Amino acid sequence: MIPHQCLARSQSCTGNRDAGPAWVIDWRDVAANDFVAANQVWIKGVLHTRRPDTIGFVNGLPLLLAEWKAPTCPLADAHENNLRDYRDTIPQLFDANGFVLLSNGLEAVMGPSHAPFEVYAPWKRLEEGGPEDPSLETILRATCEPRRFLDLIENFILFDDAKGGMRKVVGKYHQVLGVNRAIEAVRHVEQNKGRLGVFWHTQGSGKSLSMLMFCEKVLRRLGGNYTFVIVTDRTELDDQIAGQFASVGALTKDIRQAQAGSRNHLRELLAGNERYVFTLIHKFGTEDREPMPVLSDRSDIIVVTDEAHRSQYDQLAANMRAALPNAAFIGFTGTPLIQGEESRTREVFGDYISVYDFAQSVKDGATVPLYYEARKPELQLNSDELKEELDALLDEAMLDEDQEKKLNREFARQYTLLSDTWRVTTTFFAFL
Repeated sequence: MIPHQCLARSQSCTGNRDAGPAWVIDWRDVAANDFVAANQVWIKGVLHTRRPDTIGFVNGLPLLLAEWKAPTCPLADAHENNLRDYRDTIPQLFDANGFVLLSNGLEAVMGPSHAPFEVYAPWKRLEEGGPEDPSLETILRATCEPRRFLDLIENFILFDDAKGGMRKVVGKYHQVLGVNRAIEAVRHVEQNKGRLGVFWHTQGSGKSLSMLMFCEKVLRRLGGNYTFVIVTDRTELDDQIAGQFASVGALTKDIRQAQAGSRNHLRELLAGNERYVFTLIHKFGTEDREPMPVLSDRSDIIVVTDEAHRSQYDQLAANMRAALPNAAFIGFTGTPLIQGEESRTREVFGDYISVYDFAQSVKDGATVPLYYEARKPELQLNSDELKEELDALLDEAMLDEDQEKKLNREFARQYTLLSDTWRVTTTFFAFL
């Protein structure tokens, strides 16, 4: 079922075999597609026939599956019983599936069709910074409104060749909202003078995947010949992020060929109009604050820095800007900017464009909470021994009588506090 507008792009219906392609989905003109939500459709498998609750079709492709349960039924049952049964009996339903919705009216979650239930998550906000409302209405508006739905299908689904095998990844709400805010910053790169902002998503919330989704959507939606320079400050981070980009098929060459081994290699990669270049921030270092040479004056370079709060400012950042004078900069970090660093970081990257802090991540179940358990060791302080040691030190200092009197006058109160058992013990605990 392909809409007439899409078929009109191809003249194959008139017998012209040299015509252009017929788009199965028109990603640009959302209204040119046919959206159908079908209830209780019978699907016949090899041995069994099943009738899922709701299937969402776009131009005849079953891109959405929704399973509705009674309010008393746990969502885990819908996953383990219904969804697992569909995968076994009518597997052809999932050949084109984008994601699955599960709801009992009180709760609603979404996730990849073949992922474990722990991966499924609610959708809590319609917009960045908006009110939190993890209701069924919110997830329907956020994922099933035609424009948002096609955005999810096109830009926020990845296939990651992980260690345990290929896995399908569907962006969570904080990733989708954050990445789309970053995309808007790229659209207004002239107004913000290349400062695209700081993307603060706490560790464990999929920051590397968000970075990848951002880069891929820029390439897919904004056109041009962008090169992304992924900057880290540690070799293991450089290998980790480059490996993540490679595992989802974003790299068109071997990882080692995309990682800058030297400053000259970095210059060569930038001159070659590569899609992705990975480098350490130290490649922008100079001796004795010598002037940094220009490595590329291209205006279609976007520098993506990991852990932007650490070493991506001050002299190294100044050198990086001098080396890439017309580039745009966006910072990704897993921790908030420390007071005193904010102004310097804004000079390089701009203000926060997306915030997903530790508290929200723990609340969403994306990050394991941390607990502090106070432990007080058993301490004993012998004030008499301390007094004897201090007296011995004074004797060794060879002070005359006047010097000792002066010392007693100036430090009498401090000595009393220092030698008091309760005071010393309390002070020690304060430093634990």
